[in-house]
Amino acid sequence: MTTTDVPTSAGTGLPSPPPFKPPPGTGHPRAVFAVLALAVFVSTLDSFIVNIALPAIQEDFANSTVADVSWILAAYAIVFAALLVPAGKLGDVIGRRRVFAAGLGLFGLSSVLCAVAPSLNFLIAARVLQGAGAAAVIPTSLGLLLPSIPPQRRAAAIGAWASLGAVGAASGPPLGGLLTQLSWHWIFIVNVPLVALALLGTWRVLPEVKDPARPGLPDALGSAILVAAVSLGTLGLVQGHAWNWDGRVFGSFIAAGALTAAFIARSKRHPAPVLELSMLRVPAFALSSLSAALFYASFSAMLLGNVLFLTGAWHYSVVLAGLALTPGPIMAAMFAPSAGKLVRRVGPGIVGGAGALLFGTGSVLWIGLIGPEPTYWTRFFPAMIISGIGVGLAMPAFTIAGTSTLPPQKLATGIGAQSMFRQIGSTFGVAAFVAIFGTPTAQTLIEAHSHTRWFNVVAVAGAALALAFIRPPRPDRAPAVPTSPVAQPASPETRPQEGAMK
Repeated sequence: MTTTDVPTSAGTGLPSPPPFKPPPGTGHPRAVFAVLALAVFVSTLDSFIVNIALPAIQEDFANSTVADVSWILAAYAIVFAALLVPAGKLGDVIGRRRVFAAGLGLFGLSSVLCAVAPSLNFLIAARVLQGAGAAAVIPTSLGLLLPSIPPQRRAAAIGAWASLGAVGAASGPPLGGLLTQLSWHWIFIVNVPLVALALLGTWRVLPEVKDPARPGLPDALGSAILVAAVSLGTLGLVQGHAWNWDGRVFGSFIAAGALTAAFIARSKRHPAPVLELSMLRVPAFALSSLSAALFYASFSAMLLGNVLFLTGAWHYSVVLAGLALTPGPIMAAMFAPSAGKLVRRVGPGIVGGAGALLFGTGSVLWIGLIGPEPTYWTRFFPAMIISGIGVGLAMPAFTIAGTSTLPPQKLATGIGAQSMFRQIGSTFGVAAFVAIFGTPTAQTLIEAHSHTRWFNVVAVAGAALALAFIRPPRPDRAPAVPTSPVAQPASPETRPQEGAMK
């Protein structure tokens, strides 16, 4: 088509956008969303459903400690964080559906391995594979969704996609409690039929989409360096008490620091790095990523701490503990949509700061009011409601704060990078909990839990402080929400979507 053939919008003289054409082989948009939603839900659910089963797993593997079983959470989060961005880039190169399906298959296979694990080390190794599978599913799912959705519906689709995390979080405690009552193995077995159903839908309704610009292969060595750096830092914290905080601990920290420096140096040179350092020069993105890491550190420590408190100090069954923890995620899911709208009106500092204050208030209430005698409805439940509201207000704040300052073509990169910081924060939060909790006796158990909750307060205060330094976006600046084919947040090296559809 020549320039004289370009249609114009009525009364404007500007070229009309080309008619929307989904990629060949795309099923109905609702079917596409259903398949992707199922896959994202399963991988998100697994992050929350495992927490409630940790006491049962620890009991099943004799002589294991809280520090030992914490690696079940850490192994998943570390690998997920390191591979999230590279998996999205790999999808651009060889095909997003191909990487998505491979991630699903690996997630399902590793779930089987987790379910039949004969030892704790075997289970941790299988969780590494699960983290790799989830890292392939999450970024490619969004990259497959948006090309199949008309531009005017993409903002709503992203909101629905993002809300799947809240659904998974709310479903995790009660479902995990029910399944663990049968056996902790069932929390992994339940993934298998859901993954099989998602794989069937993948080949029936999902299109294959690649980046026509043929970006370079992702940095595999950089991912390995990041895994090693986070793992060594986690090792030093988790093994601190067992190693009496001797030279092995400090050696782990020094090695983690050296590898972090090597990771940064490599990210500066590699054409397709795990982390694009240029984004960290954007103050709002850097501060929001720091806030996300600190908040998730506090949040993850709180999740693990409450499970161990209810089952260990109050001797709740896993079913009752799962039900007792459910109100918090429900409140977070209820308040998150309104929080997103408030952030765009008054800025992330106010909304996120209020959320962090509420979350910290919940932790302070647990410290001051909760004792060895069960007082769920009068004390624990109100603190859970307040904390849940805080989570719902805070999480959208740092997400919008980071992405609203990025150009549309960098939106996926920003989402992937901030998700990486969240997972790293989660890993160190669990490790910090283990380091502070130690191996308390029955007489010091309540005090040990109080100490870990002070960590929650300090970490979330840091998250609020980081958000406070972020300036609200200017009213005349449109947020980086993909509402046109050009703004396609499929992977870190996004190109105009029209080309991807050719």
